[in-house]
Formats: sequence, C-alpha cells, structure tokens
Amino acid sequence: MADYPSNDILTQYKAISNKLKKRFLRKPNVQEASEQYGSLAMQCEAQQMLPYAGLCWQAVARCENELGHTNGEISALVRGGKSFLQAERKGASIGCHHVGGENLQAALCCYTRAGQRSQFQGPLGMPAAAGMALQVADVLRRELDRPEAAQLHYFRAAELLRSSPMAYMHSLENIASGRVSEGDYDGALAVFEEVVSIAQGAPSPAVGCYRDLLHKCEVSQVLLLLLLQPTPSRLPARLAQLLERYTWGEHGEGADELVSEELFLLLQSLVMAIQSQDMPALRTLEADLWRHLSAEQRTLLRSLVRSVSRTV
Repeated sequence: MADYPSNDILTQYKAISNKLKKRFLRKPNVQEASEQYGSLAMQCEAQQMLPYAGLCWQAVARCENELGHTNGEISALVRGGKSFLQAERKGASIGCHHVGGENLQAALCCYTRAGQRSQFQGPLGMPAAAGMALQVADVLRRELDRPEAAQLHYFRAAELLRSSPMAYMHSLENIASGRVSEGDYDGALAVFEEVVSIAQGAPSPAVGCYRDLLHKCEVSQVLLLLLLQPTPSRLPARLAQLLERYTWGEHGEGADELVSEELFLLLQSLVMAIQSQDMPALRTLEADLWRHLSAEQRTLLRSLVRSVSRTV
C-alpha cells in the first residue's frame, strides 16, 4: 500500500466516510469525522497530493455545516479552494492542462460557496466575500490566462463592494482592464466613466486616491476615444468636453488639473497627429508618451498607432 499513496489516502477517506453512515440507534460522531478529514487533508498537503487535499477539505466543510459551525465551514472551503487552485497552477506550469478543468471548477465551487456563506457573517462578511472573488479573479486573469472567467468574479466583487466607494472603484478598474485586454473599448470607456462619476461625487475628489483614479481614467479615456473615433452626437456631454479640451483647449492651473502640463501637451499633440494622419509625428509621440503611461495605457497607445498606420 505504501507504493500507492493515493490508494492509501482514498482508503482512509472511505473509512472516515463510513463512520458517518447512520446506524440503528447510533448517532455518527460528526465532530470526530471533521477532525479526521482535516488531519487527512494536511497529510495530503504535506505529500503535495493537492486534489486529494481539496477533496478532504470539502468533506471537512460538509461536517462543519452539519455541526452548524459556519466559520469552520468557510475556513475549510477556502483551504479546499486553495488546494485545488494550487493543483491547477502546478499543472499549468508544466503544460499539463485537464481537459475538463476539474481542479479549477472545484476551486471555483469552493470559493463561491465560501463567499456565499461569508457575506452574511456580520459587518466584515461582505468585504471577506469580495476578497475571495478578487483572489479568484486575479488568479484566473494573471496566472491561468482566463480573462473572460475572471470578469465574472470581478463583477461579483464589485457588486459586493458597492457600499464602499473606493473598493468599488478599484473593482471597476479591474473590470475596465479586462475589457481593454479583450478589445472591448466601448465597454472599457463606459466602466471608466462610471469610476469618474463615483470619484467626482466624493467629498474631496481632487486629493489622494480619488485624484490618482481620476488621472488614470482621464488618460485612458482620451486614448480610448481616439481609438473609437465616435461621432460627437454619440458621446455623453462630459466625454465630448474631454475630447474637445484635448483638441484645442489649454492646460489649467490649480488643484483641479489632473495631468501635468507636459502630459497634457503630449496628449494634445497626439490628437492632432491622429487627425492629420502624421505617422512620423505619431511615432515620436509614442516614444515621448511611453514613460507617462501605465502598462494598460501603453497597450492602448500601441493599438492606436497600429490602427492609424493601417489607414495611412
């Protein structure tokens, strides 16, 4: 049996499960079973048998649910989700992908269930549930290259964080980034506009984190508008004014100005170069703008330059 550790684990798992079967005039000891499943899960983790560890943590969660221990159930579900995700990452790192995505699906089930149970656990329940959704979304997007699946979890996190403006806006940022990576520029523009609307409604929108968010949104929206080339009649009034400002407006002064004068003039020059289809100027501006932009904005700028080069 020692030569086949997975068989040994399954044998132990079945032995614990048999103890939970109802017998005549004998009540199963669920607490003992929960502890034994937990011990077996940690044994599996130590041996890097991660899918088995996840299976055992799911069993712990079922026992804790039956005992009415909500916190214990949530903890076990999170540990199970973590084990399944680690198994998925490990497989992806060596190019071994399961066709059915069993480990990933099991992880998503664990985290979703944990989030559902968490959101009703007092004032910290909603943030905890949102944090789980964000964790799953980040893994899907950044490690497993599943941006569409990640969007669903970013949306869930955003909905859970509506009552916390700053956290909600950061969740919307993630959604906008996902739409940019998918080439959904109209969708990204709309999400950035929602972030601007919330930030401008804050008590002090021109300072701190709100200012940083508004700065990012303004630059990203200018680039998106240049990519989309919408007719003025299709644009909301604020976006029409934004594009007009970078077409023939002037850099302002004071705390309300979100971008530096240098960046303002570079973006204004970019608008002019695109309108005149001046590729040499566009190439120069691309290099000059590069250090002012985030990775996501650089992607937009590169797409913009490619788009113009195809029409010249």
